[in-house]
Amino acid sequence: MGKTYERIDGRLRTFIEAQPLFFTATAPLSGDGTVNLSPKGLTGSFAVLDELTVAYLDFAGSTAETIAHLRENGRITLMWCAFQGPPNIVRVHGRGEPVFRDDPRFEELLTHFGDIDPALHGLRAIIVVTAELVRDSCGYAVPFMSYEEDRDLHGKRFAREDDASLSAYFTKKEHIATSLDGLPGLPLPLPPSTV
Repeated sequence: MGKTYERIDGRLRTFIEAQPLFFTATAPLSGDGTVNLSPKGLTGSFAVLDELTVAYLDFAGSTAETIAHLRENGRITLMWCAFQGPPNIVRVHGRGEPVFRDDPRFEELLTHFGDIDPALHGLRAIIVVTAELVRDSCGYAVPFMSYEEDRDLHGKRFAREDDASLSAYFTKKEHIATSLDGLPGLPLPLPPSTV
């Protein structure tokens, strides 16, 4: 049965740090707005900062729904589930914030992600999440699946971009600067990269 935790530590921290995939869920305040659910992966792009704070690297993509929703209301849920080993699902419900490349905190936050080269992936922001509720549940219905390796396609696609071409790419995309529901998304043009 589900249990509530006061912090992200011990076996809970070990479990979420070992998962190669997690999901983010956000929504606008509008009752008829678009709920967003995104898978996140790439080894080294997630970090536990302390017992109540986690962060992940937000890379180039076709939309910026998570960023837009966090800028509007800050609500976010992260979910990890075991596809191997004992069944388990962990959710962190909390408040999130996109820390953009021109934020004074950006460079220090980036030091928590030493196992990945963010320059290869069109790094847009670092999403920092402060946990308000941490729960697990059984995961009995989650199937067994095997993790083989990260795909290299994202890195191959965005490694060839510099700040100017990345900003141009984002400007051409319909739902980067504004969300599907018209909320402010990623501020453009991108500030220069520090990586």
